Amino acid sequence: MNPTISIAVILTVLQAAHCQKIRDLSACLLGTSLRVDCHYENKTANPLTYEFSMFRENRKRVIQSTLGVAENSLKVRSNVTLSKNLVCLQLHNFENTDEGTYICELKITGDLTGNQVKNITVLKDKLEKCAGISLLIQNTSWLLLLLLSLPLLQAVDFMSL
Repeated sequence: MNPTISIAVILTVLQAAHCQKIRDLSACLLGTSLRVDCHYENKTANPLTYEFSMFRENRKRVIQSTLGVAENSLKVRSNVTLSKNLVCLQLHNFENTDEGTYICELKITGDLTGNQVKNITVLKDKLEKCAGISLLIQNTSWLLLLLLSLPLLQAVDFMSL
């Protein structure tokens, strides 16, 4: 077999094996709850496993996980929602004692790159409030947003300009 073809085949297999990547990790306050959004890229339909943890005072505390065992005192105050390319943690009754470095760890079955990990430092006084419009934009197509905004544009007489 030609060495050039062999290298091309190997590179193609390696690219296909790299199926996921955490793009962004963000945190905000939603009322009295902390919301941590872990945005990722996924090129397969393989199952996703995750772990949200917090690192504070040289101690890792698992909040929610399908990879391991969560700490019960944090697990009962939290929930995780999964949607396309987003894993979202909500930690209810967020207090100053919950400040620290929050870690999102993802693993997709069959992905040869291993676990993807990203972290963010969360300080209660520095957190912004979660914007409702950003939730709408993240989870809604642009065409639907345009259709929803047409009555508003008509109300301000934008269409006649």
